[in-house]
Amino acid sequence: MTSSSASAKPSAGALPVLSAMMFLQFFVWGAWYVPVTGWLNDLGLGGLTVWVFSVCPIAAIVSPIFLGMIADRFFASQKVLGILHLVGAVFMFLIPTMITKDSVAGTAPTSFWHPCVLLMLGHALCYMPTLALSSSVALAHLTSVEKQFPIVRVSGTIGWIIAGLVVSMLLPGGDKSPWQFYLVGIAGVALGFMSFALPNTPPPLAGKKVGVGQLLGLDAISLLKNPQFALFMLCSLLICIPLSGYYQQARNFVDFSGLADPAFKMTFGQMSEVFFMAIMPLIIVRLGVKKMLLFGMLAWVARYGLFALGAPDKVAWMVIGGILLHGICYDFFFVAGQIYVDKDTPHEVRGQAQSFFVLITQGVGMLIGAQAINWLVGKNTTITETVGGAKEVVFNWQQIWFWPAMFAAVIAVIFFVFFKEKKAAGAK
Repeated sequence: MTSSSASAKPSAGALPVLSAMMFLQFFVWGAWYVPVTGWLNDLGLGGLTVWVFSVCPIAAIVSPIFLGMIADRFFASQKVLGILHLVGAVFMFLIPTMITKDSVAGTAPTSFWHPCVLLMLGHALCYMPTLALSSSVALAHLTSVEKQFPIVRVSGTIGWIIAGLVVSMLLPGGDKSPWQFYLVGIAGVALGFMSFALPNTPPPLAGKKVGVGQLLGLDAISLLKNPQFALFMLCSLLICIPLSGYYQQARNFVDFSGLADPAFKMTFGQMSEVFFMAIMPLIIVRLGVKKMLLFGMLAWVARYGLFALGAPDKVAWMVIGGILLHGICYDFFFVAGQIYVDKDTPHEVRGQAQSFFVLITQGVGMLIGAQAINWLVGKNTTITETVGGAKEVVFNWQQIWFWPAMFAAVIAVIFFVFFKEKKAAGAK
């Protein structure tokens, strides 16, 4: 048996290096995913925002096919991780080189085929598969998954926070600076080379025949015959539509509200995520999955409600409060959702059901959401001409956030009324 087919062995000393890997994994994403709107607006490329925030959902739909058909069958996971990050870094280095104020002067591009979008799509196609790969590498080498993986995973959230701090506080021009892409590229190169030094993680599907349906989790569609599982998946898809709006427009809203260093302010959401992730094991035992999911949905209603109420007068505490709710919005829904899928599906299709959940939420839901929020912003934007002939763009942020709040509220009510959590054995 070759090393490529041998089983990965847990290592007691792997925790620090795996935590460092996860730190860089999310540093790469956090250094551009929220700050990029500042750079786009500064270059007059705001019309590309919808497409820039569509590339990751598109890549999330495609990546399971790549992982299952190629990476998971023929190559060690840490080597694929390294190659993808190195190639992804190249795309990031090219963006500020090719997309400059001079190159876009006098244009108002809105096309998916704009070079900026295509370069970001290239990076996303490299990056999104690494989310699963980095988790796979970590899980394969931890001696106690239940105790150690939360430590590794929270290192990623800290990486996202530090990335926002660096972009906002240290780069010249803050989140309007093209240096954010160089920062991502440097971090990607560092993680790429580091990956080759990670413990060997053989391809998990070596020698196995796997169909496209299994890779996308489409074989789990049969589970939709269960009305409760179907309702859960439907609500999961729909609730990700307003979530996409948060990532796409919240930074711009913070800037509109007059708060300094918007990219830094957005990291407050990840800070709260660390806190709620830490206390989640205590909460879920007391609340159960349904209440956790419901509180997550209601937190999205509260978040967008605070944004809408605070928009007219630019009320700082409402803006910050909405950002701080991200910990409940994200952790309570997505983590509890994964737990529900794990507990409520047969063992033989459990992995496919998790893939289907990711496809529906991070892929389809977020992709629809990117298009929907772009339409909503367009409907609530007016362009007026000043006395000097200059054009002024005015956003009705109250309406932009009011409708996602109402949308999330309707989903929460439907979920509360119709979803029935399966009782544990022996429960009355």
